[in-house]
Amino acid sequence: QVQLIESGGGVARTGGSLRLSCAASGQTSDSYGIGWFRQAPGQERKFLAGIALRGGRTWYSNAVKGRFTISRDNAKNTIYLEMKDLTPQDTAVYSCSADQGQSSGWYYWGQGTEVTVSS
Repeated sequence: QVQLIESGGGVARTGGSLRLSCAASGQTSDSYGIGWFRQAPGQERKFLAGIALRGGRTWYSNAVKGRFTISRDNAKNTIYLEMKDLTPQDTAVYSCSADQGQSSGWYYWGQGTEVTVSS
């Protein structure tokens, strides 16, 4: 079992920045990576970025590449998502997820943290 707790959401102005955190605990040694997702009102959840827990390989969706940065602090078992140049279209509930190993699907989910970007 892996437990994930997101934090760092809130209200930002257009053009502003936020840093989200995903604190992981439990059997993270079984996971290959952790990813960030978001779900805007009335829309499906979408993948944003992922990071390998060992080696640090990162990958991004084209929608946020260059604007969002995923990183990790292994000592704190925390994954971060730095978001810059925010727009109202970034308003969503942001969640992190851990897989059950490489080539498995995203399996464990946090509760999410809400981000609202005002114009």
